[in-house]
Formats: sequence, C-alpha cells, structure tokens
Amino acid sequence: MFLDLSNNKIHGDIPQWFNNVGDGSLALALSHNNLTSIEHLSMRNLNWIDLSFNLLQGNLPIPSFGVEFLSLSNNKFSGHISSSFCNASSLEILNLSHNNLSGHIPKCLVALPNLESLDLQMNNFVGSIPDNFSKGNSLQSLHLNNNQFQGQLPLSLTHCIELEILDVGANKINDKFPNWLKGLPELQVLILRDNEFYGAIHSFNTKHAFPMLRIFDVSNNHFKGSLPTTYIKEFKGMMNVDFVSARPHYLENRYPNYQESVMVTLKGVDLVLVKIIITFTSIDLSKNMFDGEIPHVIGELHSLKGLNLSHNKITGPIPQSIANLTNLESLDLSSNLLKGEIPLALANLNFLEVLNLSQNQLVGEIPRGTQFDTFSQYSFEGNLGLCGFQLSKACNHDEGKLPQLASSSNDKFGFGWKPVALGYGCGMVFGIFMGQVAFLTGKPKGLVRIFQVRPKKQAKRIRKRAHQDQRRVN
Repeated sequence: MFLDLSNNKIHGDIPQWFNNVGDGSLALALSHNNLTSIEHLSMRNLNWIDLSFNLLQGNLPIPSFGVEFLSLSNNKFSGHISSSFCNASSLEILNLSHNNLSGHIPKCLVALPNLESLDLQMNNFVGSIPDNFSKGNSLQSLHLNNNQFQGQLPLSLTHCIELEILDVGANKINDKFPNWLKGLPELQVLILRDNEFYGAIHSFNTKHAFPMLRIFDVSNNHFKGSLPTTYIKEFKGMMNVDFVSARPHYLENRYPNYQESVMVTLKGVDLVLVKIIITFTSIDLSKNMFDGEIPHVIGELHSLKGLNLSHNKITGPIPQSIANLTNLESLDLSSNLLKGEIPLALANLNFLEVLNLSQNQLVGEIPRGTQFDTFSQYSFEGNLGLCGFQLSKACNHDEGKLPQLASSSNDKFGFGWKPVALGYGCGMVFGIFMGQVAFLTGKPKGLVRIFQVRPKKQAKRIRKRAHQDQRRVN
C-alpha cells in the first residue's frame, strides 16, 4: 500500500520489477537518492509519488489519471510540460520546481478542478501566465517565481478565493500593481519582487483589503509615489499575531509531509523559508522610487519582524511609532533622504538584530542601548551629521555654553575667561546700584562734586587767560 525508500543512497535506474507491484499500491517515495532514470516506473496503480531530490533527467513522466500527489522537484528534467498532464484530473499537488524545464505552461493545467498547489519555480518557462483559472477552483498556493514569464498578471486569479500564497517574483512581468487581488480573503503571502511592475500603489476603496496578508514583497520594481499607507492600515494579519501559542503553526495543506517554500530577504540575506510559520511577518518595499514620508500607521503592525524601505527617495524624519514594533528583528531604511535625529526609543527594540540607516541625512547623537551598542559603523555611515562611538566621532555636548578663552603664553597677566566674567559681573552690579541711587535721590551732592569739580577749574583758567590777553592788548 505504501513504499518509502527516500533518504538513502540508491542510484541508477528503477528496476523492471516495479511494474509488477500489486494493484493495491497507493504511494511511492524515492526522494533524496541518486536515481538517474525512471524508465521502468509504472504509475498505473499509484496516487502518491515523490521522486524529488534525485538526479533524474530527460523528459517528464506523464502521470496517470488517479495520481493525486506528484513531486519531481530538484532533479534535472528538461523539455516542456506535455498537455497530457491535464488528463490527471485528480492532481491536487504538482511540484516540478528546481529543474531545467522550458516552454509555455499548458492552459489546461491551471484549470484542473482539484489542484491545490502548483509549484513551477526555478525553471526556464516563458510566455505569459495562463488566464483561465476557473471559478470554484481549489488552488491554495501558486509558485511561478524565478522563470521568464512576461506580460501581465491574469485577472482570472480573482477566482482563486482559497489562494494563500502567490509568488511570481524574479520574472519579467510588466504590469501595474494588482489592486484587484485585495479581495482574496485568504491571501497571506504576496511576492512580486524583481519584476517590471510600475506606477503607484494605492486604491480609493481599501476597506478590508488584504486582511490576512503576512508577507508583502514588491521590492526591485518601478513603483513610485508615496508609500501605500491605505493598504498598510488594512494589514490586520500583521497587527495581532499570537506569539504565545504552545506550538508553532505553519501554512500547510492536507499533506503533512509536503512543505511549501518561499524566498524572502531577511536581515540582508536571501532566505528560503521551507516551512512558513504564520507568526513570520515581513514588508519589503526596497529598490523602487517611493517618496514622501514614512507613515506613522506603520507602528501599528505590532507583529512585524522585517521592514525594508531601503533604496527609495523617502524623506522626512524616522517616525517615533517604529519604536512600537517590539518584535522587529530587521530594519533597513538605508539609501533614502531621511532627515532629523534617530528616535531614542528605537534603542528599546530588544529583538533588533540588523539595523541599516546608512546613506541618509540624519543628524545628532546615535542612541545608546542594549542593541544599538552592538551595531557597527556600517549601520550609520553616510550620515555626515551623525555622531557617536559607532562612528568614532565624538558628540559636542558643550554646545550653547560660554566658550573658553584659551590662555596665551604672550599674555602677561594670564587672564582667563573667569576673571573677566567676574569683573564684568561686579561692574554691572555696581552700575545698577549707582543708577538706582541716582534715581531715588535726584542729584546727590557727593556725585555732583565729583563730576563738577573739573568743569569749575577749567572755567577759572579760561577767565584768567582772557584777562591776561586783555592787558597785553592795552
């Protein structure tokens, strides 16, 4: 009923006796071996087949009508997908990823009524994505990333109301942002990275848009305009995630041994998430042409673990609300036009492992704290107004105080600023006091004598000199 020979070192071809397996056979697992040929494999009596992670090559084997699970991933198959695949109408899981397949996808393949997961990533498929996803289909995950698909995203994807994962990253798709996907109630992973998407990301009617979204990656495209605040407000799936659950929960289908995988950039490194835990939340809007300021509402995404807004034209300050992202592990705001000081509250992000604020216009002192003290100069370089021990640039904490007059060796008296200030202060106090006395007494006689003695003597000399001159004339 079930034969599992996976994770061994079996090599060569599948022997002929496999054709004699009884009519009751249900499942065959030969993954993670070194098989090179499946010439004698009969699929007549099998409905669960796993030949992944081998060295199989040549054309793809055609599954029979009753096959429900077929994984041929991570081999060396070449050629194209035959339209005969569509005869396997019972297919629920089809994984042909990580091979050397090429050509177009048969339209009938995406119309299979029971298909739940279609994984064609990491091949060389060309052309446009078929636009005949049928109403009432069962599709939950669609992986078409890292191929050479062109054209636009098919509007018939709106029929996939059970879709949880859509990954079309690293293709040549040229289209506006697919606002029409916002109504998919179960969509949790949307990856459009490394394509030729363009225009602004906004919509006038965003109520209940993307309510379950947990991974949002539109990096390395041609998007422009302000950051998609209207959508960020609706990312309910990133706001209240239970981190205290007794055991982790993953995005899974009804096949417990089959694991979905997506590629994300986290902490500056491209990672393949083989099992997608529902508590992992990430936003990547990097390498576009977004401008304007970072919206304060982003601080409401309390479960967010990764935020990348780097390599845009974002202006304004770093909002204080980012300090509310207490689960944040990676923050990249580098290569923008951010101004102002780094909020002190960011030092309280205890889970922050990777920080990049480089190549902006930030000023002031770099905050001190448990995590900030671990970041190197590369996290802050390119901000000429920043100072702190990370940059080996001391901050001047004496700004606004009286300047100190440096003593000179040529100064005979050696007066510094303290005696000068003391004398200035005493003189000012004495002057105020004398002015007050003059105001209260009118014209004190003592002061009058002091200031009038000299004028009287000068007048007497002038009269005596005039008398002498008169005598000479006579």
